[in-house]
Amino acid sequence: MSACTAGISGDQMSDKDDDKVRLDKWLWAARFYKTRALAKAAIEGGKVHHRGERCKPGKEPKIGDIYVIRTGFEERSVVVQALSVVRRGAPEAQTLYAETAESIARREQAAVQRKAGALGMQTDGRPSKKQRRQIHDFNERQDGGLRHPWADDEF
Repeated sequence: MSACTAGISGDQMSDKDDDKVRLDKWLWAARFYKTRALAKAAIEGGKVHHRGERCKPGKEPKIGDIYVIRTGFEERSVVVQALSVVRRGAPEAQTLYAETAESIARREQAAVQRKAGALGMQTDGRPSKKQRRQIHDFNERQDGGLRHPWADDEF
């Protein structure tokens, strides 16, 4: 029986179905991922954990559940506060979850470390031909040196 024949509007139907929402759909509605396909791929790839274990895309999140979500360099621990199957604006999406204080601190610390590390590793780009020759000469002078699989053996 469809929603139209039962006399139920679309809004009433979505409110009724909000208690049964798939994890991939909730992650998409909460704006962790741009598409449901990306959310599903992340879940299947082991980027989303619940109680220390990998999840399945069809898992039904419940209010109060804690999920660890990894996106890029960031790893967030979030507590589900509300369920939704509809993707809305960012301010409304942020009401669906609350990030734990330790997760926020961990992310900020990781950002500071990345920023500090990135400043120390700046280069002028790839080495010039002269610099490359100097690198190869240096490596050959070392004990054993770095040998490449394609290098000719002249022994």
